[in-house]
Amino acid sequence: MSCVVSNASFLRTSALSLIAGIVAAAAFGWPAVGEEGAAVPNFSPESRVGWIAGDPAGPTPIGDDFLPQPPGAGPGPVMFDKDHPYIDNRVAREKRLQPTNRVADLSNPILQPWAKEQLRKLNQRALTETMLLTPKERCWPIGVPGWMLYPVTPVYFLQTPKEVVLIWQEDHMVRHIYLTDQHPPNVKPSWFGDSIGHYENGDTLVVDTIGLTTRTFVDSYRTPHTDQLHVVERYRIIDGGKALEAIAHVEDPGAFTTPWTAFQRYRRAEQGPLGEEVCAENNATFFNYEIDPIPHADRPDF
Repeated sequence: MSCVVSNASFLRTSALSLIAGIVAAAAFGWPAVGEEGAAVPNFSPESRVGWIAGDPAGPTPIGDDFLPQPPGAGPGPVMFDKDHPYIDNRVAREKRLQPTNRVADLSNPILQPWAKEQLRKLNQRALTETMLLTPKERCWPIGVPGWMLYPVTPVYFLQTPKEVVLIWQEDHMVRHIYLTDQHPPNVKPSWFGDSIGHYENGDTLVVDTIGLTTRTFVDSYRTPHTDQLHVVERYRIIDGGKALEAIAHVEDPGAFTTPWTAFQRYRRAEQGPLGEEVCAENNATFFNYEIDPIPHADRPDF
């Protein structure tokens, strides 16, 4: 357990050390073109600018689920079972309904039999337990493409000539995307994998990720994956800089019958520079419900 927490603690510590870097990078002003002469989109024109997942007026206002699959987009991610629609706390308050746990749609044809069986067991828990929280809600890193489901607080982009660092404010989760065209040999599995990227068309960041630990899931329903998981994300500035379109192409022949695509949308937020927020210091037992533990260390990191 301590090694797991050490990794999570390192991510949060790295984020804190990058706060000054965000301001410094904005002040320094990186070149407007890349090494090959391609225009570089500016995801962080100043330190106040971040991006919040979800569309307040759309079907996924909070941002912790992928958007409904657009017509003609092909296979998509696991969503809720139609007989057990997911009702989050916000919708429950607004419509005076009872909130529910997530129950996965097992009819989705992307699932290999073993993955479907794992979700079936989780569905049984979801239908019988008072509360079944996601790993993110228990302070665990959620991997890729799960990164696109970090909600409520902004994701900040720190762009430098050699890498792009993504930081989710709420628990200071950090991803490093190296602007190169090759993954290193013998990538060791990690929470967010090994990510490399490049810019396209002056408005898009393309990210290629492998090496994701199987302790993560690909969505908020805890859909599992294998060590063959390969994800390509595309973050594109749209609506005159007021929003981001995020698309993830997912391949894993060990867990899925076919490649599939997931969609997310972010809105621009200027609520201030990256603030300090800590997840794992919150209530560990959560009113004594039988829920998954939060990360904890058996010994200090320093």
